[in-house]
Amino acid sequence: MVVSVFDLFSIGVGPSSSHTVGPMRAAADFVTDLVGDGLLERVATVGVDLYGSLSSTGKGHGTFTAVLLGLEGYRPELISPETVDRRREALEAGEPLQLASAVEGVTEPLRLDFHEGDIVQRPLTLLPYHPNGMWFRAFDGDGKVIGERTAYSCGGGFVVVDPVEGADPMADSDHVAVPYPYSEATDLLRLCAENDLTVAELALANECARRPEREVLDGLAEIAAVMEESKNSNLRRSGCLPGGLAVRRRAPEWYARLKAMDTTFDSQYWVEWVNLVALTVNEENASGGRIVTAPTNGAAGIVPAVLFYATHYTAAARGPEARPRAEIVADYLLAAGAIGALIKEKASISGAEVGCQGEVGSASSMAAAGLAQVMGGTPEQVENAAEIAMEHHLGLTCDPVGGLVQVPCIERNAIAAVTAVNAARMALFEDGPTHVSLDQVIETMRATGADMSEKYKETARGGLAVSVGVNVVEC
Repeated sequence: MVVSVFDLFSIGVGPSSSHTVGPMRAAADFVTDLVGDGLLERVATVGVDLYGSLSSTGKGHGTFTAVLLGLEGYRPELISPETVDRRREALEAGEPLQLASAVEGVTEPLRLDFHEGDIVQRPLTLLPYHPNGMWFRAFDGDGKVIGERTAYSCGGGFVVVDPVEGADPMADSDHVAVPYPYSEATDLLRLCAENDLTVAELALANECARRPEREVLDGLAEIAAVMEESKNSNLRRSGCLPGGLAVRRRAPEWYARLKAMDTTFDSQYWVEWVNLVALTVNEENASGGRIVTAPTNGAAGIVPAVLFYATHYTAAARGPEARPRAEIVADYLLAAGAIGALIKEKASISGAEVGCQGEVGSASSMAAAGLAQVMGGTPEQVENAAEIAMEHHLGLTCDPVGGLVQVPCIERNAIAAVTAVNAARMALFEDGPTHVSLDQVIETMRATGADMSEKYKETARGGLAVSVGVNVVEC
């Protein structure tokens, strides 16, 4: 099943797709179904258990607030950062939870005495299908369970509910038949060759099986617009990032310095601009701002940063035959999404499952593919760009200091974005056989993640999270 680009690039709020977007979405789905089943009036209280990584780094990743807002019916793609702040402050001040208040059609929400401290944390217990497990229950006045479900946040905001024995928890729920199905890069390249299509053209044809072409292109433009606003929003902020580490925002200062040095986007400063965009988007994510999961929140700065390069420094953007920005955006996101679909299908985009190679490595691979497409690369060169970027992130651990998506996450986005640009440029500099295929490197990433110690998988129990001597994780 080919995952839609609109699933890989979903709009949400920070700081984490696995720990914020997914849990909010899962909780909102749970209460929406209670409403749909006519059970809301019978609910006397609710219960929530968080397992594994969701529990061990939940405080720093905003998981508990996300669950509470989800129980109120808010959805990550619709809620504003201002509403997040307002409702979090109200709940922290002791205001009752307003169950299902944001669910369409609900005029009288159920007010419950349920707060962050009532969420049961089980950091050392892993449910069988994925480290990011959740258990939701609704009880009537007699204490009887009238609704329950187990859900898994599988990375990038994807949620799987009550998987049956033997099911793949990463399986896509979109069962629309597409004209060019593929599950390996070799299939993708074969289909491109047989049908004389670029990677972006093939991806567009698959998207048009789900919705009209105009809707696809408008949706891609909206994704790019949210990326642009997330870049700009943080540049208007000041002070330190939330969370207790006192990490200062560097992007606004960097922006002022860069603007003084370079007013024309001179090519000698492309690294500085790419670094800046990656930093500012991830600082916005760390602030709980509105961003695009690309394919995750922890790696959300990479694709926008390389898109900035594509629209400012390539021949397609500023050469004698420059193309409209909308075309560049569409080609870039479609090619990136085509590669992201492969990675999600064959490995993982979840830091809790395979470490940061699945988040930052995947985003760098996707961005490299998108840039190679914009720069006129053949399908083989697009595949090679994706392979190069992923290959050099193999083994990357997920070790957030204090359980916050700040150190080393923010800088890591900048480094990976520059790597993606270099990977695309390397791939386009030659046109010959390669020693390592994208399929091989994706399988290597999956196997490496399976071998990786759990303490390096978004638990804040290993790596830099321990070495720097800072620990504000609440377990």
